[in-house]
Amino acid sequence: MNNTTDPTAVFQNAAAPTAAQSEADAHGGLPLNLERYWVQALSLKFWILGLILLGLLFGLIATLLATEYFRATSRIEISRATENITNAAPLERQNRVDEMQYLETQYQLLASKFLARRVIDAGNLARDEKFLTAFGLDEAGTVSEPVLERVLLGNVTITPVEQSNLVDISFSSPSAEVSSSLANLWAEEFLDANYEKRFGQNIEARDFLEEQIEELRERLSISERELVNYANANEIVVINNTGENGSETASQSLVGAELAALNQALAEATTERIAAQSALNAGVKNEAGQAAAASLRARLAEEQAELAELQSKFGPGYPEIKAKKSEIASLRQALSGEDSVDNEALRAAFRKASLQEQQLQAKLRQAKNTFLGQQGQGIQYGILKREVDTNSQLYDALLQRYKELEAAGAGKNNMTLIEEAAVPGGPYSPSLTRNLFLGLLFGVLASGTLVFLRETLDQTIRDPADINRRLGISALGLIPRVSTDDIVKELEQRSSELSEAYATARTNMSFLTADGAPDSIMITSTRPNEGKSISSVALARSFVQLGKKVLLVDADLRHSGLSDFIGVRHGADRGLSAVLAGQEQLSDVTIEIEEYGFSMVPAGHHPPNPVELLASDRLKELIAKAQDDYDLVIVDSAPVLGLADALEVSRAVEGVVYIIESNGENIRGIGNALSRLKTADARIFGAIVTKLDDRNSSYGYGNGYGYGYGYGTANQ
Repeated sequence: MNNTTDPTAVFQNAAAPTAAQSEADAHGGLPLNLERYWVQALSLKFWILGLILLGLLFGLIATLLATEYFRATSRIEISRATENITNAAPLERQNRVDEMQYLETQYQLLASKFLARRVIDAGNLARDEKFLTAFGLDEAGTVSEPVLERVLLGNVTITPVEQSNLVDISFSSPSAEVSSSLANLWAEEFLDANYEKRFGQNIEARDFLEEQIEELRERLSISERELVNYANANEIVVINNTGENGSETASQSLVGAELAALNQALAEATTERIAAQSALNAGVKNEAGQAAAASLRARLAEEQAELAELQSKFGPGYPEIKAKKSEIASLRQALSGEDSVDNEALRAAFRKASLQEQQLQAKLRQAKNTFLGQQGQGIQYGILKREVDTNSQLYDALLQRYKELEAAGAGKNNMTLIEEAAVPGGPYSPSLTRNLFLGLLFGVLASGTLVFLRETLDQTIRDPADINRRLGISALGLIPRVSTDDIVKELEQRSSELSEAYATARTNMSFLTADGAPDSIMITSTRPNEGKSISSVALARSFVQLGKKVLLVDADLRHSGLSDFIGVRHGADRGLSAVLAGQEQLSDVTIEIEEYGFSMVPAGHHPPNPVELLASDRLKELIAKAQDDYDLVIVDSAPVLGLADALEVSRAVEGVVYIIESNGENIRGIGNALSRLKTADARIFGAIVTKLDDRNSSYGYGNGYGYGYGYGTANQ
């Protein structure tokens, strides 16, 4: 056998791996060849179109069958809580990280179960018919709190407004009114919870004091009622005296006050009685009587003086003298009566003072008896009075403390409701546009998955560069798929793409050894119907066109597809099987195929033991003898997988040209077949890739191909 050159350098037309593929190979992984996925997608275009239309249909059906949902949104403002006891602005700005942490904490609280439970309790949602009906919970009977929590948390959305302290609280439900009310209730409960957290101690203290004040007010009322009832029952009347500043300084009963007044009045009456008695005993007139007597005497003196003056001027018969005498007589008579009246008045004054003193003494004795009777009752009254005073003092103290706490706890909430949720005018879901988009996305993803799985599972030869990259052999030729059924006519046309493709393969085979093409080669494939027999005929014809004398041997003793393709009629005892069995000579079974220009040894009879015939030395001797008369011997062998025929034939030739159908056999199967040949010490010159079509066009192969493929019978 002749020495050969490096097979990787002989086929210059084989495409070099792309940069992405080379990089993937360098990392030891399978390359992600997007071109293969694109070609696969083109081959599945109708499936892809169907999946996309199906996704759009699902989106439309989902829109028509989905329950309408209404969304209402309330907005609150969350400001950082600060403590500033002065009116001056703070000197240091708040740390941005702390502020973001604070806001994030509030966002989490807004979407917490804690707030959901507050909303459930505040809205009494377990018995709210509108809420239960909206979510279909009215048919479930008693609804547990965890179920209500899941419903609320599953339909509330907390959305912070970017670049601000505003937060939108959105609630979705099948009812517009329920959405609006729960969005507002959610905001209100959050604000209340924050206020309670900030001023909770004062609020709790105020609540406690309210209870205590109410209890003490009741106790004070009871004690005052008992005191009044006891005073009324015992006819105890208390007079309160207050000091100058209005505060109570003393208190006494009405009997005590009456006793004191009577005692003072009795003392005064006794004094008057003693004075009247002394005046009567001494005959002393009272001041009124003395004044009257003095007045009478003065007038009497005046009248007597005037009478004396008249008598000195006039005679006794003068009328005025008579009148004066009569008036003087009257004055003397009046002065005499005045003395008697004055004595009677003294006696009357004495009797009056004595009577008044006696009456006051009687009343004083009566009041004293009453006062002494109330002394024992005053002890119980004092006890009741002290209880009233104690309760009153405690009530006033608690009330004052309550007012102080109310003033101290009236802080301002650092969170504010900015905008209440209005009743939405229409549903926001389902959205036809969104559902169609999701349906389209589903269709695209399903299509991508289909293409990926198809490409992942399809490990056939798409890129002829995979021959060298993944199998380690050179691609000697790239043969297109043709649409015509008359392959012979295509091969006869030297300008046809099929003929030119095999001519290229022939040229590449001329560089397999230093002396040109090998003297003997075997043509085989992984499985039937990969274009093995047609390639054998086409290569033989192509070498004939170079003036070579070629012998084509049909070594497929099981099917003889080559003989059927050429149309050779042979008898049961004429062919390769007869030569290997020693029944015929090579020259006796060789047939000249004039239309192709080469000679052929048909398969002949189908023996029951073809492997044993091919494993004999006669095949090697036959080929060696044929090389003396022919420039090139091409042996068309049976496929490799499942048979040992090709392994035995490979020992009789210089090397093997492997036929690989593009988009056909799995690379793993091809690799196993090549491994079997290498195990038999077969020399693999390279591979010819057949049936390239539009699926391979994206790799730069098959330009202008895309014909279809009609390579004769199925047993080639």
